[in-house]
Amino acid sequence: MTFNFDPRAIARSLYAGEFRPMFIGGRWIGARSDEVLAVTDPASGQPLASVPRGGAADIDDAVKAARAAFEGEWSTFTPYDRQCLLLRIADMFEERWNELCVSDTLDMGLPLARTLGNRRRVIGMLRFYAGQATALHGDTISNSVSNDIVTFTRREPVGVVGAIIPWNAPTAASIWKIAPALATGCTVVLKPSEEAPLTPLLIAKIMQEAGTPDGVVNVVTGTGAEAGAALASHPDVNKIVFTGSTATGQTIARAGVDNLKHVSLELGGKSPMIICRDADLEKAVPTAAMAVYAHSGQICIAGSRLFVDRAIHGEFLERLAAYAEGLRLGHGLDSDTDLGPLINAPQAAKVETYIASARSEGAELVTGGARLAGAAYDGGNFIAPTVFGGVRDEMTIAREEIFGPVISAMPFDTLDEAVTRANATPYGLAAGVFTRDLGTAHKMVKRLKAGSVWVNMYHAIDPAVPFGGVKMSGYGREGGTEHVGEYLETKAVWIQTA
Repeated sequence: MTFNFDPRAIARSLYAGEFRPMFIGGRWIGARSDEVLAVTDPASGQPLASVPRGGAADIDDAVKAARAAFEGEWSTFTPYDRQCLLLRIADMFEERWNELCVSDTLDMGLPLARTLGNRRRVIGMLRFYAGQATALHGDTISNSVSNDIVTFTRREPVGVVGAIIPWNAPTAASIWKIAPALATGCTVVLKPSEEAPLTPLLIAKIMQEAGTPDGVVNVVTGTGAEAGAALASHPDVNKIVFTGSTATGQTIARAGVDNLKHVSLELGGKSPMIICRDADLEKAVPTAAMAVYAHSGQICIAGSRLFVDRAIHGEFLERLAAYAEGLRLGHGLDSDTDLGPLINAPQAAKVETYIASARSEGAELVTGGARLAGAAYDGGNFIAPTVFGGVRDEMTIAREEIFGPVISAMPFDTLDEAVTRANATPYGLAAGVFTRDLGTAHKMVKRLKAGSVWVNMYHAIDPAVPFGGVKMSGYGREGGTEHVGEYLETKAVWIQTA
């Protein structure tokens, strides 16, 4: 891909190792502790900036600012006013899209060609939720008790929303949390990952410039154990929305019990991809590969359990390996990069541990499996796209979420067997099926236990379509009108007219 701008010039203008304050109540401030966290480029290990190490006191300040805004100026905004604000933000995102994408790439390593490709999705979210702002309504109900009583419902904002996001999609994750809150009249305290906090701060700046009232959107940087835990347990937060690991999601759900917060959780996955005998291999091979490799495997919906009909298993594996070996790894700002680095050295080491366990448990390494060395990879966390054959369902790599560029390929003999094995996991976030038979597609969609099922495609996400998991992959939905409803309370109203 050829860029029509200079990404490295933008990178230099964005981050040069300086301190970036957090955003509370319309002010750019440091942490009360004066402590900071370093942010580094995962592709080079070079410092990008430092941010405040916010803690419980800073979270408390942000929640107070959000509460004051919710009960103050923001409460006077009509649905039309909120819609206009979201549309202004969308316009400014369009104007500064290159800047946001370069920031995302520096923050977490995803190749710029891919972050730029999220334009329609992210700006589409802002415009979709802007439309939803003026589409909120209750119901008038025919009262069964008396003709002299009028009954109806109102849909009202839940209040202060605490949003905790992961590092693997700073722009999209921030907007997916903030936009429905603004559309419904809620206020937000956003806690980004300490691994990728820079783009969320840039987003707060753009929203401030767009005219978002002080305190409506707040961004507190810090660790999950300190700032994240304080936000999840804060007694004046009405709702928590979280995307991340299942273990952390369980902790957050428990933390919300004391004041009975609304909680929405989008958690981990171990998603199956089923390749039927009649699949179009020209399309299925690259789709199955990028279902995992799209973010070097660092994505919750990665289709890392690959079930292939035994009749085509050998050919599919050969094609898959060839495709993986043709992918180019490098710095995300380079135009010819297909795959970027893993987020940090500990994550790379964790993936290497999974690769080692696969080999020790008897899986066959078809390709990849090694950390890349050489001048181009110095300081970065690069692992070659990896394919294992001979994988059994009980192996560690077939059971646990790896969050790395590793595919476990397994043959199957019947569709009943494929579905049974695909569902034999505590997770249920996503699944994929490749078949030319419409009847097979519908049967598989009905039987697969997952929040999203893609047929002859993967990774498609649209603002109007709900997304979320079942089982240990969480509850609640993001996207669609269901998402907006997650930020609203229903109030019943009775009026005696006689």
